[in-house]
Amino acid sequence: MSNSGHNFGGMQNEIYNAGLQGILPDFPVDFATLEDRAHEALGPMLTNYVAGGCGDEHTQDTNASAFHHWGMTPRMMVDCTERDLSINLFGMDLPTPLFMAPIGLNGEATQDRHGDMAAARASAMTGVPFCVSTLSNDPMEDVFPACGETPAMFQLYTPRNRELATSLIKRAEKSGAKAIVVTLDTWLTGWRPRDLNASNFPQLRGKVLHNYFSDPVFRSLLEKPPGEDPRAAIMLFAGIFGQVLTWDDMEFFKSVTDLPIVLKGICHPDDAKRAIDHGADAIYCSNHGGRQANGGISTIDLLPDIVAASGDLPVLFDSGVRSGTDAIKAIALGATAVGIGRPYTYGLAIGGDKGAAWVLRSILAEADLLMAVNGYPTLKAVREAGAQRTV
Repeated sequence: MSNSGHNFGGMQNEIYNAGLQGILPDFPVDFATLEDRAHEALGPMLTNYVAGGCGDEHTQDTNASAFHHWGMTPRMMVDCTERDLSINLFGMDLPTPLFMAPIGLNGEATQDRHGDMAAARASAMTGVPFCVSTLSNDPMEDVFPACGETPAMFQLYTPRNRELATSLIKRAEKSGAKAIVVTLDTWLTGWRPRDLNASNFPQLRGKVLHNYFSDPVFRSLLEKPPGEDPRAAIMLFAGIFGQVLTWDDMEFFKSVTDLPIVLKGICHPDDAKRAIDHGADAIYCSNHGGRQANGGISTIDLLPDIVAASGDLPVLFDSGVRSGTDAIKAIALGATAVGIGRPYTYGLAIGGDKGAAWVLRSILAEADLLMAVNGYPTLKAVREAGAQRTV
């Protein structure tokens, strides 16, 4: 067992032992098979949105493939019978460095269209924190409690109405959020050919808008409740979504909550430094999985400079993580915590909460076994070993 009381790599023994009884896994452990099965379960329209990216999707693809040109060197004769994957984030002791990145269409990913609740339950089952999205099919007041004892964060798409922004933050705070993750790169949506060719933007069809429709400030701006005039409610959402944020807005965020403020979308070291100067509590290095801007550099290649510029602040990271090996490479390059995105949503699509939990457990098992075989008993050892560019 590891120092944190978990033997994540033991999952493989469970699978092999079950095989002796003729029992095969219900869900795949590799991303390629997971993706194929999820696309079949989601259907064409949802696949376009969840799997799609910006432009010709070069940035999205590069996010994932760039992990292959970073390598780690094994060290031998190190006692790795116990591995400790635990971290401390915002004063919270967490069993692993993984978290579930915010995904705005989780709600539609499960067969019952309550994917946010399923993701929260998967978080409770695995101990992997969930970053709850503003865009949800269930109110945050229901989603946060479903995470059980596992801490959760709230991702904010800052609306143009300050009173509504304050309401969303206060609701998250009251519901138990441990941090507010402010997404910086989505005050409007990037050019997404898959969705454009299908003329389908789910929010304009009323999907995943429950946090807005249930908000007292939002409802006060409507003549009739959303249930009586959904079109008017959707149009209000479309008109109010997406505040253009500048550094001056940090004063507002710091004034309405004492929760840690995490800035998501930081890709340049100068922006990391300015974030620190303006009171950010953590830097979140991400290019939105390649969904917002094409032509960018993969986040794993940007990460080392962000870490160097961030000083003692935690650095959260996502975009392109497909495996436990990817996650450990991100830790080696200095990330404090690593966000899993599409993989767990694909897990939701093929198996609800159990499918998402299986995907998270698989990623953790691979990460744990990589550390064991490579001679890294702790995440500190991973960071000290580092990773080097191989091509």
